[in-house]
Formats: sequence, structure tokens, C-alpha cells
Amino acid sequence: MGSDYPPSLRCGLPGLILFLETAFILIFWFCFSNEHGRTSKDLEIYPAFQDVNVLVIFGFGFLLAFLKRYGFSSTGFNLLIAALGVQWAVLVEGFLFSSSAGKMKISLHSVLKASISVTAVLISAGALLGKANPIQLIWMAMVEVAAFSTSRWINVKFLKIEEHTSLMHVHIFGTYFGLAVSWWLYHSSLSERVEKEKPNLISDLFSMLGTLFLWMFWPSFNSVLIVDVMEKRNAVCNTYYAVAVSAAAAFALSSLSSRNGKIRMIHIHHAALAGGVALGFSAPIIPHPWIAMILGLLASMVAVLGSHCLQTCLNSVFKIHDTCGVHYTFGLPGLLGAIVNVILFVIIKWASLSSLGYLALIEVGAFMLTTAIGLGTGFITGFILTFKLWKTLPASKYFDDQAYWEFPHLAYGF
Repeated sequence: MGSDYPPSLRCGLPGLILFLETAFILIFWFCFSNEHGRTSKDLEIYPAFQDVNVLVIFGFGFLLAFLKRYGFSSTGFNLLIAALGVQWAVLVEGFLFSSSAGKMKISLHSVLKASISVTAVLISAGALLGKANPIQLIWMAMVEVAAFSTSRWINVKFLKIEEHTSLMHVHIFGTYFGLAVSWWLYHSSLSERVEKEKPNLISDLFSMLGTLFLWMFWPSFNSVLIVDVMEKRNAVCNTYYAVAVSAAAAFALSSLSSRNGKIRMIHIHHAALAGGVALGFSAPIIPHPWIAMILGLLASMVAVLGSHCLQTCLNSVFKIHDTCGVHYTFGLPGLLGAIVNVILFVIIKWASLSSLGYLALIEVGAFMLTTAIGLGTGFITGFILTFKLWKTLPASKYFDDQAYWEFPHLAYGF
């Protein structure tokens, strides 16, 4: 029988959710209105918006469901923080980016950008999977969405980074924010993988289902905000080439890196998506398919080899426990993609030698700034989440649904 539902959550969780929803409703009421002039454009982007919505809710929800005793929490809390995070992201983006007088105008395009922004929170939640309670996750989501939107505002307003590129920083920001928080929540018992942290056949299958949905809809994620028709076409095609190569290479690399030559499901989870993550920045400007395919291959290598070689280092040396391996799925491929984007930017803009160095420096500064803000705000957030106020579960209750969910089959007399 699991432990009793913690009193702090019984009182605190409903109160926190109702407080946030009441605040959101009042702010939307007094400060926001629908932008009716964008109706036709909203209907045009709705199919791609649904792709992103399925990716965020279904894809990430099941991707994180690989722990055999944490399936309810993986999918349920993913929905909770995504639903709250999107509302908060619309508000924050509205206040930061709106230039209209009176009530701020929002549209489906606003919700779309908010859905992409909240991906940062879901990536960070993967690093903390099983170790943070829902109140901690909600507060982390509120801070992280505000921090990522502020980082984006600086990049767009002062560094003049394109909106699409600024949103593709979401993988880097979410990864290093989550790892910084995870450093504070580390417990010595996590130095070795505990029994509850391992998957079983059903949980691994659910996680693979999430991977498949993410894989299918990643071209929409990388292209949905691009306006130019040719660039959008390039983004869709190049992303597909990259994820196809990264997925195929994942099987070969997994077999090569295993002692008995067998394929490990965890490597497929990490590497199948790495090509799409790496292509996020440069997908619209890559002129030839073979470039995208090489980048997909490199991203797959980084994901598999990183998972194979760096996991022990993160755990034992840096005291960072990355439950879902987001560093290898999103962080390292994201950094690879940012570096390749700068190289391609220099090659394409080679004719503008007078301003080339400055523009390249701006591109480098943008993703370095994003990484720094992610690490800094994550470090502060992690420190705050260690306070006794949050009533964190003891390490013995990590990775266990019974701390939060009711199980009818365990009820008395069943």
C-alpha cells in the first residue's frame, strides 16, 4: 500500500491551481481580447497548430511514460503543466511583445507560440521526472515560461533574432534549466539506478509510442512559424530527411555500442528525435538534402554516444540526475544545431564581408545568452524548490505513482 496523500498537496495543490486559474481569468478579462482580423490566417494555420498540440500533449506525455511505476504521473502531470503553462505563456508573451494600445490582441498564432514555448517546461520536467511533486512542477513552469519569454524578448528586441529562431532555442533552454534544477534535487540514493527507475515492457512501449508521434509531427514543429513559402517547404523536407537519418542511424549506433550487439530501446528514444532538434535552427536555410541528412547523422551520434558515455559522469561527478536523458535528446543536439546554424549563416552571408563578423557574433551570442539564462534561472529555481515549504517526497517515494494517485485495485476489500 502506498503512502497517504501528503497533506500539503491535499490542501496546496487545489488551492494553487484555483488561484492561478482565477488570476488568469481576471487578467484575460481586463487586459486581452481576440484579434478578429486574423480569422482567415488562424484557420490556415489550424492544421499545423493541431500537429504541434498533439506533439506537446500526446508526444511528450507518452515519451516520459517509460518508468514502470510512474505512468499516471508522467502523462497526467505533463497535461497539467502544459495546460497551465500555455495560458501563462500567452499572458507573458502578450505583455512583452504587444505594441497595441488598450487591450492586447491575441489569436491562434499567440496560442501556437505559447505551445512551442511551453515545450521548454516539458523538457525540464523530463530531467526531474519522478523527483518533483506537482506543486513544484507548477511553480517551475511559471518561472521557466517567464524566463524563456524574457530571453526570447531580449533576443528579438535587442539582438534582432528572427522569431522562428528565437523559439527554436526552446530545446537548449529547457534542457539546461532542467539540469540546473535537478542538481539541487539530487539525492545520494540516485547514484545507482533504483528498481522503480527501470522500465518494463509496457512502459517502454508507451514511451516508444510517444517517440513515434514526436517523430511524425516534428516537421510541423520546425516549420509552423516560417512565413516564406519556399523556406517553409525547405524546413518541412529538411526536417524529415534529418529525422529519417537519425532514426535509422540510432539502430546501427545502438547495436554497435552494446556489448552483445543488441538494440537498446533507450537509444532509440534519445536518437530518433535528435535530427529534428538539431535542424530546428537551420531547417529553412539548408539548400541541399544531403546537408540535412549529415546533420541528422551527427545528431544521432551525439545522442547515442552521449547517452552511452556521459550518463555516469553527470551522475557521479556533477551530481546531476537526468531521469529522461533530455541532455542527449534535446540539449546536445540543440547545441550542435545552433553551432551548425552559425556556420551555415556565415557561408550563406559570405558576400556581405563588411558585416559578416558582427552578424555571426550576434547569432553565437543569442544561443549563449539563452543557455546562460536557462542555467541561471534554473539554478535559482532549484534552490527555491529545496525549501521545506514544498514538502518534497523522501527519496524512497521517488518514481512512484502511489504518492499522488488513487489506485482502485489497491483499495481495501477489492
